[in-house]
Amino acid sequence: MDQSHIRNFCIIAHIDHGKSTLADRLLERTGTISPREMTEQVLDQMDLEREKGVTIKASAVRMIYEARDGERYELNLIDTPGHVDFAYEVSRALAACEGAILVVDAAQGVQAQTVANLYMALEHGLVIVPVANKIDLPAADPEGVAQEMEGLLAVPAEEVIHTSAKEGIGTEEVLEAVVSRIPPPKGKPEAPLRALIFDSHYDPYKGVVAYVRVVDGRLTKSRKLILISNQRELEPLEVGIFRPTMSPVATLEAGEVGYVATGLKRVGDCSVGDTITEAEPPASQPLPGYRPVKPMVFAGLYPIEGEDYHLLKDALEKLRLNDASLVYEPEDSQALGFGFRAGFLGLFHMEIVQERLEREYGLDLLTTAPSVEYQVLTRQGEMEVVDSPADMPPVGEIEEIREPWMEISIFTPADYIGPIMELVTSRRGEFERMEYLDRERVLLRYQMPLSEVIVDFYDQLKSKSRGYASLDYLFSGYRPADMVKLEILVNQQPVDALSVIVHRDQADAKGSALAKKLKELIPRQLFAVPIQAAIGNRVIARQTVRALRKNVLAKCYGGDVTRKRKLLERQREGKKRLKRIGQVEIPQEAFMAILKLSSE
Repeated sequence: MDQSHIRNFCIIAHIDHGKSTLADRLLERTGTISPREMTEQVLDQMDLEREKGVTIKASAVRMIYEARDGERYELNLIDTPGHVDFAYEVSRALAACEGAILVVDAAQGVQAQTVANLYMALEHGLVIVPVANKIDLPAADPEGVAQEMEGLLAVPAEEVIHTSAKEGIGTEEVLEAVVSRIPPPKGKPEAPLRALIFDSHYDPYKGVVAYVRVVDGRLTKSRKLILISNQRELEPLEVGIFRPTMSPVATLEAGEVGYVATGLKRVGDCSVGDTITEAEPPASQPLPGYRPVKPMVFAGLYPIEGEDYHLLKDALEKLRLNDASLVYEPEDSQALGFGFRAGFLGLFHMEIVQERLEREYGLDLLTTAPSVEYQVLTRQGEMEVVDSPADMPPVGEIEEIREPWMEISIFTPADYIGPIMELVTSRRGEFERMEYLDRERVLLRYQMPLSEVIVDFYDQLKSKSRGYASLDYLFSGYRPADMVKLEILVNQQPVDALSVIVHRDQADAKGSALAKKLKELIPRQLFAVPIQAAIGNRVIARQTVRALRKNVLAKCYGGDVTRKRKLLERQREGKKRLKRIGQVEIPQEAFMAILKLSSE
């Protein structure tokens, strides 16, 4: 199709503002999906997305729309996630588009992620089509929300389209706005091929399937291709488009969005953000890629059965192809054996990765307590980056520890300011400023350590505000902090997988709580098991799991007291010997206890 009749756009919004439902209505109106095939959130194809009601992966689809002026247009839509942990998916989708539909819930108004995603779209130079959705709700205030968006975007409130994706109101207006306001692509059809890989997945029959936006030239199945970053040559097995299932086509023209099945079997060969070009003649310059994603949260992933280690390695390799933000490296633990240290964008991302590994690859996994990345300055003047408590240098060698801080934005109704301020201050948050958006809603800005944000903060925030507050956070920088490594010793043996890095002010309370919790979880042995929490050589808390005692005098009815004493003496000797060589098995629940400490 002629480039002037192509429109590439995405839908961006805060979580649960109706992106996927609006995408359903657009697919219905353009006849891309027949009523018989239609299901709710048709672009959310993963079971996890349907269960949790959120979009996790950005997904693409091509629609053909006949506009009111009688012209036919090719619309390439990319549906994006709204959760703060998946902002990297949004940034990749934006790079493949010229415009974005910004959806705002007419009952809730502008939220934290609305602003974050909007700024990201403006950075990419996208044209914004503002939409006030859910106007059918009793609490909806589309006019008020349109005024809010006018202040945010500097577009007249009359240009904000009022829709109800659930009822199908305003769908036609959205499609007309996409055609009239969003510019067509500006690629050069006659130039050498340049196609940007904005996503990918692994197919056991076709190898790596790269999702591409053709910027210049023409992509066909018959020509040899080359990946610019590593000069890897490939012969495409299939070229196609998403409708929304994969449909083969002969060629992808400049400005179009589609996929190419590369046949590559190695995940590392085809990375997101790379440029595909033809082997003859190749393009001289690659397209600008993406900023590498920086993981924020780190945790250990260990198979419960040791022999599943290689299965876990393969599963992580395949998952990383589909999720460019996942990073991992092998590590081993005395308590848990061989596993991987993985980096995630947040706790929700970590939960999704763990569930996908368990469901899609049939693995039983144990995840250690999450940690953040600290900068440790040693007395020799060297700077070490530490993301696992096991890698922390000995106390005597540390000059200074720096921890990551975040700039957090909380949108909340004014009624909940008090409880939210109390919550943030209890987590070492530093108040920056407060802005009243209108009489009802307030924006609070704080600086706060990332280690306090990742564990349970979002749940507590929702609880204190009865679900109305929304959160967004950005990395601010590193600051010196009085952090210590809290070690747990079971039967006088340190258990590296139970160690955590905490602030010194919280160490005593956390050590005591963890020792108490472990006392409940570790099964009783034939000998007493001491559980100690220690900082360096100083024990700060102790609990003892009492020994099971067999009644060795059960068969002695009366008789000589010296015989009884001899039996008890022999039992005592046996217990001493057991204690010396005995192994204490630590159940899985003990590792999860660290996670639950904060919430309790």
